Amino acid sequence: MANEDLKLQDLLQNDWKSVLKSTMESEYFIRLSEKVIRSYHEEIVYPPKAQLFEAFNLCSYEQTRVVLLGQDPYHGVGQAHGLSFSVPNGIPIPPSLKNIYKELFNDLGLMRSNGELRDWAKQGVLLVNTSLTVRAGEAGSHANMGWSDYTKAVLHVLNLKEKPIVFLLWGNHAQHLASMIDPSKHCVIKSAHPSPLSANRGGWFGTKPFSQTNDFLISQGSEPIQWA
Repeated sequence: MANEDLKLQDLLQNDWKSVLKSTMESEYFIRLSEKVIRSYHEEIVYPPKAQLFEAFNLCSYEQTRVVLLGQDPYHGVGQAHGLSFSVPNGIPIPPSLKNIYKELFNDLGLMRSNGELRDWAKQGVLLVNTSLTVRAGEAGSHANMGWSDYTKAVLHVLNLKEKPIVFLLWGNHAQHLASMIDPSKHCVIKSAHPSPLSANRGGWFGTKPFSQTNDFLISQGSEPIQWA
């Protein structure tokens, strides 16, 4: 399976490949790769294999200024394309993303007309899920596959970045990883998850994560994110 592991690694196309080299050469990642490759052969898995590391390929380690941590990919047909919370153009906007857009309008008066967030990624927003794959129709189905260790390795190297960055931790699942981030160095913004069940209980609307992010970036001499 070693050669198949290399194929999985080859999906990474920029500096993440060297930054995560030791992780991707580890025994645990080789085992994870075997499971992931097998799952693509044996079941319907999202996102498409070619887009597995899309978040990383669109937002290099060097470029990363904001981290938006999701849980796992959308499990519906055509929805997942490797970016947390994002769906391709032409796909109906999911409920969580609708609430994200409502808060974006409440916060900055900005509106977006489609669900694709590639423009955020290209500005340095790492839109990464804690699990990079999911079985069709089954939310959380690959949560125990081993992706969590990979996510922790990603957060570890991001925490080491010399220039402070923003971590947007929405919901308990993301906030459980907050201990991996140095809050005295980086900006950690926590709120409820934007899913309707969570957001409607309070703790999401009115939290202004977008203006908070830009205020911090500007304070660090960095360009603000153009959210729309």
